[in-house]
Amino acid sequence: MAWQQNLLETPAALSTLLAGTRRIAVLGIKTAAQSDQPAYFVADYLASAGFDVVPVPVYYPDATEILGRPVFRRVADVPGPIDIVCVFRLPSALPAHLDDLLAAKPRAVWLQSGIRHDGIASTLAQAGIAVVQDRCLMVEHRLRGTPPAAVSTSAPG
Repeated sequence: MAWQQNLLETPAALSTLLAGTRRIAVLGIKTAAQSDQPAYFVADYLASAGFDVVPVPVYYPDATEILGRPVFRRVADVPGPIDIVCVFRLPSALPAHLDDLLAAKPRAVWLQSGIRHDGIASTLAQAGIAVVQDRCLMVEHRLRGTPPAAVSTSAPG
């Protein structure tokens, strides 16, 4: 498969990704004190929609929990598989997170609305990680009405 196929842009590709998603790490999540900002309310929406949301804040060193879930400081430190890393970081800040994202090996990295970095997207895609750029995960989920994927009890295989 050509790595360019990992750059997801079509409605069908987004639907397929969302249909297989259960666990979403949110890189750059804010705290409830910033509940009016997308980096908080999108994650809150995803949690209320039934997704397993894992907070990975960049700031807020005193926060140990966000949305009632334990905080991790790096995506690679999140135990277990990650379906999507939803990213709330400026494009200029993305290179600092590249090694962490590659080490975490999520199925996909989703750059939120207004966030695009073709170089980072290309590197992730070449590493076999699907990439969505400049789209809101909450909006795309609402458009599709896709419930979180069922948690499999069988061994991967």
